Amino acid sequence: MMTSKEIRNSFKEFFRSKGHQIVPSAPMVIKDDPTLMFTNAGMNQFKDIILGNSPIKYPRVADSQKCLRVSGKHNDLEEVGHDTYHHTMFEMLGNWSFGDYFKKEAIDWAWEYLTEVIKLDTNRLYVTVFEGSPEDGLERDIEAAGYWEQHLPKDRIINGNKKDNFWEMGETGPCGPCSEIHIDIRSDEERAKIDGATLVNKDPDVIEIWNLVFMQYNRRADKSLEPLPAKTIDTGMGFERLCMAIQGKKSNYDTDVFQPLINAVAKLSNTTYGQDKKKDIAMRVISDHIRTIAFSIADGQLPSNAKAGYVIRRILRRAVRYGYTFLNQHNAFMYKLLPALIETMGEAYPELIQQHTLIEKVIKEEEESFLRTLETGIKLLDKQIAETKSKNSTILNGIDAFTLYDTYGFPLDLTELILRENGMLVDEDGFKSEMQKQKDRARNAAAIETGDWVVIKEGEPEFVGYDYIECDAEILRYRKIKQKNNDFYQIVLDRTPFYAEMGGQVGDTGWLIDGENKVEVIDTKRENNLSVHLTKQLPADITAHFTAKINTENRTATECNHTATHLLHEALREVLGTHVEQKGSFVSPQVLRFDFSHFQKLTDEEIRKIERIVTDKIRQNITLDEARRVPIAEAKNMGAMALFGEKYGDEVRVIRFGSSVELCGGTHISSTGRIGSFRIINESSIAAGIRRIEAITAVACEEFFYAQQDIISELKTLMHNTPNLVQAFQKFFEENTEMKKRIEEYMKEKTVQMKEYIIKNKQIINGVETFSQRGHLPVEAMKDIAFQIRGEYPKASAFIGGTDNGGKPTLMLMLSDDLVAQGFNASQIVRDAAKHIQGGGGGQPHFATAGGKNSDGLDKALQEMFDKLK
Repeated sequence: MMTSKEIRNSFKEFFRSKGHQIVPSAPMVIKDDPTLMFTNAGMNQFKDIILGNSPIKYPRVADSQKCLRVSGKHNDLEEVGHDTYHHTMFEMLGNWSFGDYFKKEAIDWAWEYLTEVIKLDTNRLYVTVFEGSPEDGLERDIEAAGYWEQHLPKDRIINGNKKDNFWEMGETGPCGPCSEIHIDIRSDEERAKIDGATLVNKDPDVIEIWNLVFMQYNRRADKSLEPLPAKTIDTGMGFERLCMAIQGKKSNYDTDVFQPLINAVAKLSNTTYGQDKKKDIAMRVISDHIRTIAFSIADGQLPSNAKAGYVIRRILRRAVRYGYTFLNQHNAFMYKLLPALIETMGEAYPELIQQHTLIEKVIKEEEESFLRTLETGIKLLDKQIAETKSKNSTILNGIDAFTLYDTYGFPLDLTELILRENGMLVDEDGFKSEMQKQKDRARNAAAIETGDWVVIKEGEPEFVGYDYIECDAEILRYRKIKQKNNDFYQIVLDRTPFYAEMGGQVGDTGWLIDGENKVEVIDTKRENNLSVHLTKQLPADITAHFTAKINTENRTATECNHTATHLLHEALREVLGTHVEQKGSFVSPQVLRFDFSHFQKLTDEEIRKIERIVTDKIRQNITLDEARRVPIAEAKNMGAMALFGEKYGDEVRVIRFGSSVELCGGTHISSTGRIGSFRIINESSIAAGIRRIEAITAVACEEFFYAQQDIISELKTLMHNTPNLVQAFQKFFEENTEMKKRIEEYMKEKTVQMKEYIIKNKQIINGVETFSQRGHLPVEAMKDIAFQIRGEYPKASAFIGGTDNGGKPTLMLMLSDDLVAQGFNASQIVRDAAKHIQGGGGGQPHFATAGGKNSDGLDKALQEMFDKLK
């Protein structure tokens, strides 16, 4: 029986023998593509080639690609662990042809690999072909069907509908029919009873393992189809499912891909897999999710509350919840599974080994944080259960259930589980209604209407921004974008000096100039490897010859910050150690931000030392040494560091400032001296083992110094221009502390006197001893008096207070317990009276306060409280 490692290698070697270039897996986390957060299919890294935006380097390619499907159209998260074949992270084996071979070769080689190389039983295989679509004017894919008939009987070639057998990249773009290959993994007895052909796409035991996509059309915005000039083959085979079929298992989780992880979970939880359905689901969920989390962190995506980071945090929390509820894991445990994962996948993906310490620390801290949140959520649910039962109800409000889900990460099934233990149910319709409202809000916020590209002239875009700040340009294409009420245009130029946002550096701004006419470029983005210029309007003459000119002030400030980021990276490694690795960056004209791996807060001494090193490099005025199109191996020999989670081509750009050598596609200042100055303004933690430095340079640094100088000057003036400001403040604070002590002693004496006065002047209202105070007493002192009086007069007593401190009126009401029992409510009385002081407040039935902003209404408010007690 072949192992998973042998299966992965056999696929690559087979397609290598067919003339395919074997390329490495792209990172699972996608950067610099606004349309995707994660690689969700093997074709993602070839998207620019398929769209015609990048040249074809290899017409035939094959690989094994890390993929993640937990958001958008491909969302399998809720099925993961409950069935045998859905996963969050999975590997996709694939082969591609870019304008080379097409359907015949793709079908012949797929059959050859499955039946001759890995020797699957041909009698268990079924295929589907596109049945056609009248609405698109497409007939059945008789070409593909004809090629399949050379390998298997017609009764095992099944027509598939548009949903299953017509693949589309998105709402627009390349698309085409596809053929799926399914395998029947049922027993011979089951197969004899029911023909597998009737179970394709209907039974999980007749499962799809390979999809051959024949891209031959382009979908336009008006939904019409046009033939593609260069046809593409894009195939994807689920590695985990293939292993299941070859190893004779009924579940992906029973293969050697997952069993080492499941065994590790079982050992940690003192449980045996296969004895309890709910525990088995939990172990499958955890073994699946630990792979996703670890690979995401290795690829540079940390758990967070935004975008891709939120997806990873949600997956981690889902695993922790299953461990907590079904495996009794109330302490962090998932990080302990890393050795088993590395043993299984470390050979194929060495980033797991190299990033082991960071992955472990991030997961452990995330687990501990969520477990604290989980405990808080359970306490809140207990409170909601008690409140619901007090109303003689056994149905928990759907809004409350959604709050638990949205705020505390409680899935509906966990809430239902706890409720069942208390003999209760949840208002599921109410929960679904709240969930739908949230989805609608998110959909409306993100809704974008994209028009078709309008082609003005043919040509390949060229970026000249490394060498020029302006150039002659013509518009190649443009399209209109609508988002909410905000319309703008995307413009592609034949030549452009505008740097498109990438690698943490923001996009350039500037202008397209045609004589006296000037259109502002508000941003430049990179989309599908195109530099896209964003404008609020189109030029009056879109066929004109323009001068494309960047905003040099912004560009220079950005370049100063970018070069300083390189110098900072080197300084951090020098001061803190070579374990420091870049984990993210942001470079704009205003500020630079640098995220890096380090496990403790930087000291003031370390920060000062780092600043001195960077400043020294600035004073040396080191000239930029740039090398373009350097082979990646040569660049690494030069000492340039490759960052984990980044996808590099065969040729790269190397930026050197003295001993600082980095792979970088961004723009830089011509020499370090132009940076002028550098200061770190903040250092903080953003995740376990990840620190963040924010810094400024050049003009921003000068403004920072001036601001600090102005503050010092003002403080000196306040201190009568004393020559020693620190000594003056020390004396001031000492005197202030002594003065506070005297005031506190005075207030204690004053409070005693005031309390005696209040007691002496009490009133009897309807048998209630009523104590009152009206003046300028501090609120805390008034509260202290109120509680003292309540303790001394526990029966039929009330304290009514009103104080005004600096134009901020405050009301206070204290009631004895017997008055509360009679129906008096301090919170309600105070809330009603607060309208006179234009304020609000509340509290408990026996004690409440309210603040406002209208001191003139204080007497009316006090009188209303008196009246309420009559």
